[in-house]
Formats: sequence, C-alpha cells, structure tokens
Amino acid sequence: MFDEEAQDDLRANKNMDVYKGALYENIVGEALVKSGYKLYYYKREDSTLEEDFFVRTASDLIPIEVKATNGRAKSLRTLIEGEKYEDIHYGIKFTGGNVGFDNNIYTFPYFCAFLLKRYLKSR
Repeated sequence: MFDEEAQDDLRANKNMDVYKGALYENIVGEALVKSGYKLYYYKREDSTLEEDFFVRTASDLIPIEVKATNGRAKSLRTLIEGEKYEDIHYGIKFTGGNVGFDNNIYTFPYFCAFLLKRYLKSR
C-alpha cells in the first residue's frame, strides 16, 4: 500500500526503521480482512488521538493498536479510559512481544492476528 516513491526508497535504501510501523499495520490489517473483518481507522480532528483498527462484537467496540516496538499505546488507553466512548471497555495491541494483559489492554504477537476472531468468540 506504499506509494511508488516509498516503495523505491525502501528497496534502494533498505531503511526498514522508517517504514516498520506501516508494514506491521499492513500485516495485521491483512490478517483481519482475511478473518472477515472490515478495516476501520479513527483520527480525532482536534487532537493526536488515532487508532489503527476497530472490530465489533455483540457487546463491545474494540480498538486495535499495532506497534512496531513494544511501546505505550496512548491513544488506546485514552479510548478505554474515556467516558466519551461507552462501548469501549478494553483494547488489543499487536506487537513483536509476548502475550500479556495490563490496564485493560490485551497484548498479542503479530502472528496471532489471524486468531483474533476465535479469541473474541471465546471471551
């Protein structure tokens, strides 16, 4: 999904660090699409709050953050803790790290993205 200039830059300069986040987002996005989800992105116009993807269950709207590093997910935490978003009770973060849970954020390695539908069904 990179434009031609970005593709050429990545190939010629092998500067993976510049594009790593976008590449991981595409990997997770592809797994979500193949699992039957549509891709939804959110950016609040009056702030830096943005979220990579959302999925819905019968009772919850679940924000999904994809991190190139195992860093903090500030927007995800804001959505979970904010009173403005009543349907959001927890979030999911995909990283290069291990499985975990902290502050209502479930963390999974990227390669588990294809299992998300099965996981949410069992919750």
